[in-house]
Amino acid sequence: MAEPFPRQVAYIVTNEACERFSYYGMLSILSIYLADEMRLGKDSAKEVVHWFAMAVYFLPILGGWLADRWLGRYRTILSLSLFYCLGHAALAIYEGQLWGIYLGLGLIALGAGGIKPCVSAFVGDQFLEQDEKRLRKIYGLFYWSINIGAFFGFTVIPRFREAKGYSWAFALPGIFMGIATIVFWLGRRHYVMVPPARKSVEVPQKAGRVDTLKVVGRIALIFLPIPIFWALFNQVNTTWVFQGREMVPFQILGYKVDAESMQGAGALLVLLWVPLLTFGVYPLAERLGFRATPLRRIGIGMFLAALSYLVCAAIQMSIKQGQTLSIAWQLVPYVILEAAEVMISATALEFAFSQAPTSLKSTVMSLWLMTIAGGHFLVAAFTNLNKQFIKASGVAEFLFYSVLMLAGIAIFVWVASRYRPREEPGAIAVPASAS
Repeated sequence: MAEPFPRQVAYIVTNEACERFSYYGMLSILSIYLADEMRLGKDSAKEVVHWFAMAVYFLPILGGWLADRWLGRYRTILSLSLFYCLGHAALAIYEGQLWGIYLGLGLIALGAGGIKPCVSAFVGDQFLEQDEKRLRKIYGLFYWSINIGAFFGFTVIPRFREAKGYSWAFALPGIFMGIATIVFWLGRRHYVMVPPARKSVEVPQKAGRVDTLKVVGRIALIFLPIPIFWALFNQVNTTWVFQGREMVPFQILGYKVDAESMQGAGALLVLLWVPLLTFGVYPLAERLGFRATPLRRIGIGMFLAALSYLVCAAIQMSIKQGQTLSIAWQLVPYVILEAAEVMISATALEFAFSQAPTSLKSTVMSLWLMTIAGGHFLVAAFTNLNKQFIKASGVAEFLFYSVLMLAGIAIFVWVASRYRPREEPGAIAVPASAS
């Protein structure tokens, strides 16, 4: 019989679900709010959203450093969660004032970014005996909880905004962030807390530090082409939303699915893909003789991402030709892209934690999160360049990102085929071959 997870995992998973509800609930209405209510227009709104999200995923380097060197993961998560709550409060109180929106987004970026690498490493800390299969399951559950929160955020907040207006729609995610903080605090007596490096009694030798940096450098090379994937994936909250506005909403059991609420389909599909892949596809592949190693899963996921954008291009072509399409057609690329997300993102959490040196696990997690920041940077930069010079849109834009992803795949396969897992007592040997 499978060994149960430690009881404290429930506090962490619940915290993560509530925190993700708060983040994605706010994000679900942000693009159209900035474009229409704040009169920034589609391109400028898209840039603001991606610059904000880039900050969210760049600031983990600060949170990881604080946790690994000074505060420890628990205290870092708890303290920065307060900034997160203040950010949501600013969005609600200063709704309609651009400076207040920027203040709120800045505080949320600091809070969300700072706690991200700590939470994903903290859940792994709770397992004193770590093995590849158990880590795969816990990070599958962890990613499942992320998307439970995201699904309800994407589906509830747009309808709540229609009923109560933007101010309350920004306030409700803040309430859930407060709940997330309280739940996390309630589990304090049960957590396994790894002390920060400054409290460690071990003083690493120079040779050990050099080896540690080499390990981190090899992991960073694996992550190098991943921002291209995030450049595609992150546009589900901007480019895909604006495409959805050109399509016809549909209803499920009386619930209207439009461009904003369609974003919830992604989270729902992840909830389906995580158990299907973890307990079905991966074990079946291994029984058939194909070992679904982390790097292989990531490579296949990148290919699926490129495929999803080809489908988006086909949909956009139909719209351009004057066809009236239901937004339900977006489910096709969503199914493909969300399979890619699970194969890349959930897998990379497992890979990063298993391969990171013990003293730098939060920092390595932050390196992974910075790949997401890199993706947002690419989208914001390409959008600005396109707006200023090229002025391509629609089908050409979707095809550009698909080709860009294919180039990223070539780089990843080359780097992954040369990767060797770290060899250290207690390390988990994750087979490296991506071919």
